[in-house]
Amino acid sequence: MGYVSTTIDGAGRFVVPKDMRLALGLESGGELMLSVRDGALIAMTRAEALRRLQVALLDAKPGAPLLSEELIAERRQEAARLAERG
Repeated sequence: MGYVSTTIDGAGRFVVPKDMRLALGLESGGELMLSVRDGALIAMTRAEALRRLQVALLDAKPGAPLLSEELIAERRQEAARLAERG
């Protein structure tokens, strides 16, 4: 799907064309997440924003342990040290 020209009204609103709304699964009252990156307005559904966040978190450091796993390992090491001391 290519670029489409639209205009912004006095209240700052613009129309998302029907074919784009259908492609995104947007219905009347649907929410869009908006951001500005490098001078471009980026719009995505809340579900897509969540999916991208999940992918980014999972792909941040492939194979690296989760912070929660690191914390649990540290707590277990400390518990073992305390148990050795008696």
